Amino acid sequence: MENQIKSNSHRTLSESVVLVTGALAGIGRATALAFAAEGARVVVSGRREKEGQALATEIRNTGTEAEFIQADVRHENDVKKLIDQTVTRFGRLDVAVNNAGTEGTPGLVIDQTAESYAETFDTNVLGVLLSMKHELRVMQEQGSGSIINVSSIVGYKGFAGASVYTASKHAVEGLTKSAAIEVAASGIQVNAIAPGPIETGMLSRFTGNEENKSHLIAKIPAQRVGLPEEVAQAIVFLGSNKSPFLTGQSIVIDGGFLA
Repeated sequence: MENQIKSNSHRTLSESVVLVTGALAGIGRATALAFAAEGARVVVSGRREKEGQALATEIRNTGTEAEFIQADVRHENDVKKLIDQTVTRFGRLDVAVNNAGTEGTPGLVIDQTAESYAETFDTNVLGVLLSMKHELRVMQEQGSGSIINVSSIVGYKGFAGASVYTASKHAVEGLTKSAAIEVAASGIQVNAIAPGPIETGMLSRFTGNEENKSHLIAKIPAQRVGLPEEVAQAIVFLGSNKSPFLTGQSIVIDGGFLA
């Protein structure tokens, strides 16, 4: 185990292969660009071919290697192919950022349906589970690796009108901790990042209009929403060799909202 920890802690980002799911917008996109800026080889994944190829080209133009691999994390065959193709292309997988997610259909509990539940949980929970399953398959063979699951502050408390989304992120927190315990002795870290209100398309859909957004900002001690790039930097830290003993944790980035 000593050698495994040493291997993981000595790996630099410029020597790493990084996979980001849900990489085509918001936090995922910012994360892919942030890892590329550190010299990592980056695989970006999502469901939209045109946007994915454009992002991979953008990253390659910065001077680092990048590939787009189309995948839908709700389907295990897609996830398996994603991981296998990543390893075929780059020979290994050092960091996996499981960012693919959806807010589903917001609404009161009494208005939810089996369909709205599946719409949210298939991406946010099953997608994370399947991704970790196949990422860990590779990382355990290597004896090193870092997985970062993108959760949310709603994984810490209840939010009216977002019950199913909130439940899905509570599940991500549980999956993260359980997986971390299972593989800690293998030299693999599993952590989560829990963003608060961040300037993304999802936030705009949640708030609906500028007035609602202003009311939300008034509740944030920092008096502003966060930027995707700020979340990305925390993810890069978790994926770097600067936190080798940090596992099973969830780091909140919310401008003091939960404090």
